[in-house]
Amino acid sequence: MLEALKQTVWQANLDLQRAGLVILTWGNVSGLDAETGLVAIKPSGVSYDEMRPEQMVVVDLQGEVVEGDLRPSSDTPTHLELYRRFPGLGGIAHTHSTAATAWAQAKRPLPCYGTTHADSFHGCVPLTTDLTEEALAGDYELETGKAIVAAFEGVEPLRMPGVLVASHGPFTWGATPAKAVESSIVLEQVALMGLMTNALSPDCPAICQGLLDKHFLRKHGAGSYYGQR
Repeated sequence: MLEALKQTVWQANLDLQRAGLVILTWGNVSGLDAETGLVAIKPSGVSYDEMRPEQMVVVDLQGEVVEGDLRPSSDTPTHLELYRRFPGLGGIAHTHSTAATAWAQAKRPLPCYGTTHADSFHGCVPLTTDLTEEALAGDYELETGKAIVAAFEGVEPLRMPGVLVASHGPFTWGATPAKAVESSIVLEQVALMGLMTNALSPDCPAICQGLLDKHFLRKHGAGSYYGQR
């Protein structure tokens, strides 16, 4: 079932590791099949060196396992909440990459200081609020998803393909699992640039709105002209 999607999700998980964004088993990628509404996701705690495409677990959007002998990632409820609430997502990635996680642990949203950031994220990368004690005692991973959704009130997820979960780390997404991984790679780089910028100039202002819009829209707007057609 969904062999092509499982292959794609497996490859995306390996790409996340090869990009240096995960160590041990600290990360996961999922992919949504829009036609069936089923999701393929990395199995929980399985080594990247041993993981195989056929081990990807297929679940429905309510979290029921449809195919697979292994337990899906413990972050599955978070992924599913984002698929349910953010139309257009085809892939989601989660890491504990160093620089992005530093911003999350510091409980600071990531300002857009320059055009490298603006090319992929249309403004400041949001930070979630802390989960309440009640949320922590309940379905923690689902509540994490709900906190992400709440952080995006008034924000278009496909224009802001990532978030910092307070005290936790980043989630990113895109139209495909590969795009979700790309967003993770870019987020880690701009998070590192942001740390260095903030260290050199603690009062550095964010990029001006005109330049932010120019760089984001030339790649992602209706009249985009970056790259080849």
